[in-house]
Amino acid sequence: MSAATRTTDHDTIRRWAEERDGHPATVATTREGDDAGILRIDFESTEAEGLERISWEQFFRTFEESRLAFLYQDRTGGGDTSRFFKLVRRD
Repeated sequence: MSAATRTTDHDTIRRWAEERDGHPATVATTREGDDAGILRIDFESTEAEGLERISWEQFFRTFEESRLAFLYQDRTGGGDTSRFFKLVRRD
């Protein structure tokens, strides 16, 4: 398995997601007012039920307020493009 990288850089996160046809999303049932709730990246080819697209601005506002970091993998162990990511606490 390929190693994962940790970042809080918004441009890196957005570029990684968009290169994989990913969009910022939230678990719809967790959204309240300006709070985006539980964040996710939704990919075009999967479009998971229960997810609602949000703006990158709202995604990163919640990302910062929740003090999250983005753990991601560029390539699988076999060299293919990876969609592995996880949102983790910065602490």
